[in-house]
Amino acid sequence: MDLITKKSSSTNTNSDPVAFSSSSSPTSKNSFTVSSSSALSSANMYPSFNSRSLSSKNLTASKFQPKIVKGDGGYVLEDVPHFTDYISADDDLRTYPNPLQDNPAYAVVKQYFVDVDDTVAQQTVQTRTSERGIHFRRAGPREKVYFESDEVHACIVTCGGLCPGLNTVIREIVCGLYHMYGATRILGIEGGYRGFYARNTVPLTPKVVNDIHKRGGTILGTSRGGHDTSKIVDSIQDRGINQVYIIGGDGTQKGASVIYEEIKRRGLKVAVVGIPKTIDNDIAIIDRSFGFDTAVEEAQRAINAAHVESESIENGVGLVKLMGRHSGFIAMYATLASRDVDCCLIPESPFYLEGPGGLFEYMEKRLKENGHMVIVIAEGAGQEMLTESMRSMDQQDASGNKLLQDVGLWISQRIKDHFKRRHKMVINLKYIDPTYMIRAVPSNASDNVYCTLLAQSAVHGAMAGYTGFIVGPVNGRHAYIPFYRVTEKQNNVVITDRMWARLLSSTHQPSFSSLNDIVEEKEDEKEEPTTTTKNNLPNGLQNGVVSKDISTAR
Repeated sequence: MDLITKKSSSTNTNSDPVAFSSSSSPTSKNSFTVSSSSALSSANMYPSFNSRSLSSKNLTASKFQPKIVKGDGGYVLEDVPHFTDYISADDDLRTYPNPLQDNPAYAVVKQYFVDVDDTVAQQTVQTRTSERGIHFRRAGPREKVYFESDEVHACIVTCGGLCPGLNTVIREIVCGLYHMYGATRILGIEGGYRGFYARNTVPLTPKVVNDIHKRGGTILGTSRGGHDTSKIVDSIQDRGINQVYIIGGDGTQKGASVIYEEIKRRGLKVAVVGIPKTIDNDIAIIDRSFGFDTAVEEAQRAINAAHVESESIENGVGLVKLMGRHSGFIAMYATLASRDVDCCLIPESPFYLEGPGGLFEYMEKRLKENGHMVIVIAEGAGQEMLTESMRSMDQQDASGNKLLQDVGLWISQRIKDHFKRRHKMVINLKYIDPTYMIRAVPSNASDNVYCTLLAQSAVHGAMAGYTGFIVGPVNGRHAYIPFYRVTEKQNNVVITDRMWARLLSSTHQPSFSSLNDIVEEKEDEKEEPTTTTKNNLPNGLQNGVVSKDISTAR
């Protein structure tokens, strides 16, 4: 099956999205009427945008309702919200020709505008009897936009921890709005979410952001917490902002989802767009998060240093702690790329220290064979064994993340104590924690290109009137994904997958998991599918969804 598919053809040739509104028909609880957005676009728009003048439709949408569209062959589109879903024709919602069609830089592109029916499949591996499954709306520029260039008043905010590529995303959003759409009013919100109501803003232009991609960190500053929905939306409304770009991890995107819901409740023509950021690569659905490639590359330097130190002395042990609170992707990929690692410990694969098949037994064997070894451990691994500090493990930071103990220092001491008791073997352990060095570096070439695509896709979506979504690649194609799909669960290493088997084959370490643990892991995967259920809907979305069969929807 193709990665990009088109929904069933229909007689409606309008390129704008179709808006669904609840039907009053008593014969069908979930029947809908279809209002063509061409009718919405025929109204006149005032030259200046006044967000206070917009009124919301009388929807039952104070409670979140996913937007599900069904088609033939088990096709399911998990669509993202659009202005036409909650802003009526009476509010002067107009469309305009996309200015990209007159941009000489894009004159060479044969088919630059994305068809409204293009979608991206979540699953690419199919059998002959497989249903088509879940799809997401394809990202990219549309033929019609919902903002004039001089109407756009955008803002950008960065939240959470640092990550390589933050400045690149900021730069490309600004340059994309300026150079592709002629939008010149862009604000940077300083200091994270609380910057909306407690900090100053900074005007952003291509000149201001010209070389910021060469620096680490974020020029806007960042923080955890500070999310006050009412104050944030009040600030957005008072400033006349109509495009909000929010860069952050899953906690930040949960906050972005709440902001979108409040904006929708007030009936404001404001696009809320999330650009997912997590150095751990633990955002669900998307292929990877920006900064991950850079983190893996930089982790190689620490692993190489640990290897040099360990092999230069008798019974040398190099221990490297890498990022990964709940997901061990950085540790796993850095280990596979290095080929110098003898043992990799991640949160998804429990391990034990003492006894047959434990870490200490494996270390003794490895040191006798090679005279040195390198261990990579993710920061979230082994937390359940730090029993002396269990009380502090219940504490959380301002973003709601559980505060973790330093497993690197803990396991270093346990290793030293173990071998000290065994007088026959003296070890020399070197512990390296490159966490803050990795977080602070600028993004590499691969991540720079990726950040550009993310930023431009986000801008295209906002200009086309989409809102309440995050942007990211799904099977190599950029798509618009509803907030709830990336905030409902985290992406984790699957220890019954081939990638983890490749790592075990590379390091020759024991799995530390019993056969029963592996069987239970596989059974859990069968019982809780991560993609679709028998009704072709994601888990938890069987009831209360806004849905329509596309054979009659358009």
